[in-house]
This record gives sequence, C-alpha cells and structure tokens, in this order.
Amino acid sequence: MIVYPIAKINLGLLVTEKRPDGFHNIETVFYPVPIQDALEVVESDAFSIAISGIDLKEDFEKNLVVKAYQLLKTDFQLPPVKIHLHKNIPVGAGLGGGSSDAAYMLLLLNELFQLKLSEEQLLAYALQLGSDCPFFIRQKPALARGRGELLEEVHLNLSDYYLAVVKPPIHISTPEAYKNIVPGMSRMSLKALIQFPVSKWKGNLQNQFEQVVFEKHPEVKAIKEKLYQLGATFALMSGSGSAVYGLFRSEKKNLAAHFPGDYEVFSQKL
Repeated sequence: MIVYPIAKINLGLLVTEKRPDGFHNIETVFYPVPIQDALEVVESDAFSIAISGIDLKEDFEKNLVVKAYQLLKTDFQLPPVKIHLHKNIPVGAGLGGGSSDAAYMLLLLNELFQLKLSEEQLLAYALQLGSDCPFFIRQKPALARGRGELLEEVHLNLSDYYLAVVKPPIHISTPEAYKNIVPGMSRMSLKALIQFPVSKWKGNLQNQFEQVVFEKHPEVKAIKEKLYQLGATFALMSGSGSAVYGLFRSEKKNLAAHFPGDYEVFSQKL
C-alpha cells in the first residue's frame, strides 16, 4: 500500500508563551501544500525500512515512521512490515515532512490492517509522535494553538495562487530556534488576519522566528527578499525555517535559475 505524505506551510507564526512543561504555546495557521514524499508498506516476514531520496543521516530507529509503527504495535498485534520511504520534502525546513510521514503511517496502518481507529483516536496517537502531527491526520487549513495540537478548521482557499518554496542548504534546529525566541502576542489574531486579502498579508502576517534565523543566516532573509523582487504577493519563512515560500498570482518558470544550484526549489499550483 502506498500513500503520499504532504507538506505544510505556516501562514504566520507566533510564540505566545513558554509553558511550565518546557514546551511553548504558539499560534499559527497550517496550510497543506502539494510537496510530497512517498511511503509504501507491505506485510513481510521481518521488519525493515529503506529510505531513498534525501539522505536523512539518522538512525532509522529514530525515524518517526518507525516510531509510528512501534506506537501502534504496542496496542495492536501488527505483523512485521517492509517500509520504503522516499523523501522529497526538504528536511530541517519548517515544512513538517517528518511529522507528515508519521501521521500518514498511522493512517496507512489503520487502513491496511483494518484497525478501525476513529479520527479522534488517530489524533491522539499522532500527538504522541509530535506537536504538529495531528494536523496531517486531517490535512485541512487550520488555526493551531497550544503546542500546535489544538486545531480549529479555518475556511481558506489559496487555489488561485502558485506556490514557490526555496530551501537553502541550512538545517535549522527547532529547539535552538525556540531557545532564542522572546514570546509575545499579536495586536490582531491570526484567525482575523488571514481573512484579509493575500495582498494585505505583507507586514501583517509575521513569523517570529524570522528575526532569530535572519540574524544568524542572512541568506535565508535574502531568499524572502528575492521572492518579493520576483513578484510574490506574499512571502514568509515557514515554521522555524529554513525554507521560505512565496505566493504568486502567476506561474514562475525557471525559478531555480534565480538561486544557487545547491538550493532546493519547488514551484507548483496550490
């Protein structure tokens, strides 16, 4: 059985407070985007996983897909499986690729082995794997609060736009990014701000991590500036970086020609 985990972008991202448990409360809007991995699982005599595409440079046992399998195996008599994960979503980019892979693994196993888990049960399992994993169970635009797990569906359609995503060869450590952030509140809620026309988002929808990342990695800031120079209606760093996306009213052909050859560049209709 094969599924195709998608990515997400953050339409604004605020860190509102540090919690007693060491996590941070955030406010953001997750929006699903069609940049995809491929995940195949078949029943086998012995458990195995193979990863192709982007080199994850990690112990396979730490992979969230493996953790998702192990999580369900503690509650269900799952047989051994053979997993093939093809990575296409950039890593360390703020696009949620690892979280998406984990959530899609839960969905796949639920269907493949007819576990009959409800959406609420799947959401609970997903949260054990990561704060933004629950979003990928539903895959619909959502206002996220708390650690990112408190989801409220929002009505937002960006299908008139073309998406450009540019990822430099920089890996941003999420814990390190949070360590340097100063929590704060916006003058207006993101739920209200995203109802503005996209042309009004610039200067209103903000990602608090940009200041921290731009100071340390000015090349990430340069990507955002370049996307605006190329005509983006709106551009923002996604998550804690290092990918930056732009929303364009028309297709941007040969986009990769405007960036160094070792940058990962995606351009497609939303």
